[in-house]
Order: sequence, then C-alpha cells, then structure tokens
Amino acid sequence: MQVQQFTFSTGPVQLEGLLELPAQPRALLLFAHGSASSAHSPRNNQVARALHQASMGTLLLDLLSSAEQRSTAMRFDITLLTERLGAALDRVRQHPLCAALPLGLFGASTGAAAALRLAAARPDQLVAVVARGGRPDLAGANALACVRAPTLLIVGGQDALVIDLNLAASALLQCENRVAIVPGAGHLFEEPGTLEAVAELAAGWFVRHLPTPP
Repeated sequence: MQVQQFTFSTGPVQLEGLLELPAQPRALLLFAHGSASSAHSPRNNQVARALHQASMGTLLLDLLSSAEQRSTAMRFDITLLTERLGAALDRVRQHPLCAALPLGLFGASTGAAAALRLAAARPDQLVAVVARGGRPDLAGANALACVRAPTLLIVGGQDALVIDLNLAASALLQCENRVAIVPGAGHLFEEPGTLEAVAELAAGWFVRHLPTPP
C-alpha cells in the first residue's frame, strides 16, 4: 500500500488529502465531505480500508480548511465544494500513478451534493458515485437530471428525513441508481455493524461499474 499526503490549491486556499493506493489499483475513488475533516474521519477511513481490499485506491479530501469548517454557510456552499472537488480531481489526474485510473466519487453529508454536481458537469470522467447519509437534494434538480454515472444512495434506516430526501432525489436521477437503506443505522452510522454494511454496499457498487481490466 502506497500512502502519500496530497495537496491542492483553489485560489488562495491550499487544502490537503490522503492518497492511498494498493498494488495494481483498479480505480481511484475521491472522498468528499462538506464539514468535518474527511481525510482524518474514522468513518471514511473505515470505508476506505474496505475499498482497498477490493483493489481500489482512495483519495480522502478536506474540501474546507480548519477555519472554514467552523462556518455553517461554507459547509452548505455546494458551489464552492463542487469547485474544490473538481480542482482535486484535476490535480490527481496529474499524478503519474493515477492518470489512467477510472475515477469514482464517494460523498457524505453535503459532500454528496458536491459529488453529484461534479458528476453532472463531467459525465465522461466518472464511472460511479456513492453517497452515505448524504444530502443529494442540495445538488439541485437540474444537476440531478444531468448525472450519468450510476449512483448509489446509502441511508440509515433510522434517518427518516434523509431517507425521504434521498428517495426524492432518486426520482429525479435519469441514470442507473438505487437507494440502499441500512437497517438500524442513524445518520452517522455509529451503530454496530452499520458502517461495515456501508463499506460492503459501496465496494460492490464500484466493482460492478468499473470497466473490465485489460
């Protein structure tokens, strides 16, 4: 496993991430979160480890600086988050080990909206999208209708409001999509076994939609 610190700039702000590549990765999955640090999130790291077992690399990103994370307005600025996620994608495409890898997106919370908006803007660059406890509604109806990458929306069974928001977003998507509800899980998937279920669902979705390796 190769582990590297990753930095990228958007305007005057320099942001960080963690790039992890197993031997002979089949794809690279960018993790986007709109609030707490994605690069060091225990939940995102646990999902990432499961994806490594499926021979997929991960790039866990911080889309906001430490100071910006204290701003509620910035955590919900989907345009800003999308721009930064796009900048990270462009930057990692310059990495010699990642330039030719198929790309997917894993979004959580408001990062899910940013992932879907980026997928809508770049239909030819992404093979699949997965959201965990996300707010796809914040991407907007126009963006959702333009997403072409197969999309999996994972929601906790105890997260009633977010279930409704994800079901409504699914109805607007014109691509292959599915809403997967994890029984007994709350919004943060802190209950025993629930995050393992997220990891299994995500790995299966990405593997299913990856191009056949040569």
